[in-house]
Amino acid sequence: MSSIDFKGRVAIVTGAGGGLGRQHALALAARGAKVVVNDLGGARDGSGGSVSAAQAVVDEIVAAGGEAIANGASVTDFEAVQAMVAQAVAAWGRVDILVNNAGILRDKSFAKMDLADFRLVVDVHLMGAVNCTKAVWALMNEQKYGRIVMTTSSSGLYGNFGQSNYGAAKLALVGLMQTLSIEGAKNDIRVNCLAPTAATRMTEDLMPEAVLEALKPEAVVPAMLVLAGQEAPNRTILCAGAGSFEAAHITLTNGAWIGLGDDAPERLAARLAEVTERSGEIVPQSGAAQGSNEVGKAMANAGRP
Repeated sequence: MSSIDFKGRVAIVTGAGGGLGRQHALALAARGAKVVVNDLGGARDGSGGSVSAAQAVVDEIVAAGGEAIANGASVTDFEAVQAMVAQAVAAWGRVDILVNNAGILRDKSFAKMDLADFRLVVDVHLMGAVNCTKAVWALMNEQKYGRIVMTTSSSGLYGNFGQSNYGAAKLALVGLMQTLSIEGAKNDIRVNCLAPTAATRMTEDLMPEAVLEALKPEAVVPAMLVLAGQEAPNRTILCAGAGSFEAAHITLTNGAWIGLGDDAPERLAARLAEVTERSGEIVPQSGAAQGSNEVGKAMANAGRP
């Protein structure tokens, strides 16, 4: 087994003032990376702000012999994010790794949720990652190297009551990863998603104490290190929690050709079990696979009623 190290690499970790982000920053620094510790320092719902949380993590890293600088930018502020990237370049000349970890919660059932809370969660999780990724994208293309980790969630992949805003934003990050991993491949920019299950400030009220103890944030970190490393995969969704690791896939079934005609809806309904049958399903390498599958069936059935 070759060692995963980050000597000579520069990393930005957002939301790194506590919880999972703090563990990410500490682990990267322990393995040689120079780290920008970004944290707005706000409450769990996104209100307030202070750079003290980020500075405390920087102090930990420096005390352990590493290099780090603090940054208090909100990921929703693109100009502030650009300044954060400029800060990293001014200090160390490059940015190799971006871990998009910043997030907030505004949980309520959809019936009771204000649209303002929906927008804010999408703005922080989705647009925050977009802002940070956009700010490093040209630099990574120029240096022909980059590792970007998006933090998705089982709430986005599979749903969770009371988290329509959070789930929508988290699955949107998977869609962002799918395309950026294709666009960045030619310049060795690898983009992946991490779906953590961890006891953090965002989950402390949701789980029993024994479960929280099993779900230490440290247990998720190995997956991040693999996704951020030089030999990282590309376009992978790794799930991690309590020492276990899984992969999630968005698949496409073989389906069935139904054709046109006034009774097509009825014929589709009658064969829906065949359309949704998962044996032989594939993980498409791009969105073109759906169209290729459909057109192929249409051509094969040309002339049929």
